[in-house]
Amino acid sequence: MSGELKGIPQQPMDPEKGTLDPLPLQSWDGDLKTQLKAGDIPPGSKEKDAAVTTTTKEVVAAKPKPPAKRKVSRWILWNLWFNTYRKFFTFTFSINMIGLGLAASGHWPYGAKYSGAIVVANFNVAILMRNEVFGRLLYLIVNTLFAKWPPLWFRLGCTSVLQHLGGIHSGCALSGVIWLLFKVVNNFRKLDITHDAVLVMGVVTNLAVMISALSAFPWVRNTHHNVFERHHRFVGWLGLICTWIFVILGDTYDPITRSWNLNGVALVHHQDFWFTMGMTVFIALPWCFVREVPVDIELPSPKVAIIRFKRGMQQGLLGRISRSSIMEYHAFGIISESRHAKYHYMIAGVQGDFTRSLVQNPPKTLWTRELKFAGVSNTSTLYKRGIRICTGTGIGAALSTCLQSPYWYLIWIGSEQEKTFGPTISGLIHKHIGPERLLLWDSKARGGRPDTMKILKEAYASWDAEVVFITSNYIGNSEIMQGCKEAGIPCFGTLWDFMNDD
Repeated sequence: MSGELKGIPQQPMDPEKGTLDPLPLQSWDGDLKTQLKAGDIPPGSKEKDAAVTTTTKEVVAAKPKPPAKRKVSRWILWNLWFNTYRKFFTFTFSINMIGLGLAASGHWPYGAKYSGAIVVANFNVAILMRNEVFGRLLYLIVNTLFAKWPPLWFRLGCTSVLQHLGGIHSGCALSGVIWLLFKVVNNFRKLDITHDAVLVMGVVTNLAVMISALSAFPWVRNTHHNVFERHHRFVGWLGLICTWIFVILGDTYDPITRSWNLNGVALVHHQDFWFTMGMTVFIALPWCFVREVPVDIELPSPKVAIIRFKRGMQQGLLGRISRSSIMEYHAFGIISESRHAKYHYMIAGVQGDFTRSLVQNPPKTLWTRELKFAGVSNTSTLYKRGIRICTGTGIGAALSTCLQSPYWYLIWIGSEQEKTFGPTISGLIHKHIGPERLLLWDSKARGGRPDTMKILKEAYASWDAEVVFITSNYIGNSEIMQGCKEAGIPCFGTLWDFMNDD
């Protein structure tokens, strides 16, 4: 792959990762305000309602200097590492472990007696956090109630919470596995009154959920996508079936009389029955929206496939596509002019077997979930003005926000964008985004990438922005996030460690 990074494991395509052509950042000896003519300077908040300039101006390229290493304080690095995701994970996992310790020591009898209900309650919350319907509902409520009027810190907090719900997912899932182990161990401590069937199903269920959880670890998920997907999904489904059997056996067996109570009325009075029912609904619901739909695939270059679907979409959504109904789903950002547009598009950078097959053997149809899931860009409606900066294929996750809102400024850094991504993407940009809120940087034509933080700071100040959304490769995302934190610029970047396709 062009521009492959040595020493950095190549990541699978993801909707919020600009992974195409990941060149190292270089310095740019120039000034955004002086190199753009007066009509190109992004208008401040006082000019936001003024007529836009439609004349295209020429940006003068400057010779890049070698990249200068910037020392970042440990406090900034700590804050970036211990983000809201890890805070959510730490909180949920700690609360569970405190409860488990109290139950194991005999100080919380309820936890020991109803450990099965606590197991499936944790799994219930974990699955709910990844449910598309629940996620879209949360984004809708927040975007409707808190758009623009609350204090900036509150709106930033809303975006951070919505982006990092996966921390609750991971914390509750891991806690559920440990609580299940605790319950199985307790069953074996009561061999004299526990039926063999309950013991066996406890072990099988524990193994299934452990394999499903381990397959979702970042290293497996990012470097072996198909291994992650097959084990997390299909072993997870097996775990659900085993959980049902384990719950029914445990709730219908009476250890006192050592007999089976097959009365269904008694079964539905148990907490774990209803928690397991909730798990089943949350897992099955997104699959009710799976459809095989016609697509048109444009191949502007060997690096990229542009996939066109019917109907328009709101900005900030991502979609999953596959060649089959249940196997190998991949997520990509959605580009659409408006909700009422005739088409929407996905950009697939050719990097793996799936995306390569789209170029070598373009399909006429693809499987997709008609209900799309929301990404961090969906919260752009919370802010009065913002900047969307992206590199390479990251334009797929970033473009809709700038197409559908005149208050968002687009910075796109890449290599031969028009040649690589073709007339469809270029046409959308030039049709809907005026030069006063657009900066395209062709790193090949200009001899390297710009001093990204320099142009970002100047655009942030002159555009009077409230927030920056970043979609870049691992190195670019890290450097921009660090630079923004250092400059006191609110920003949200790609969750490289926590992206989850299922």
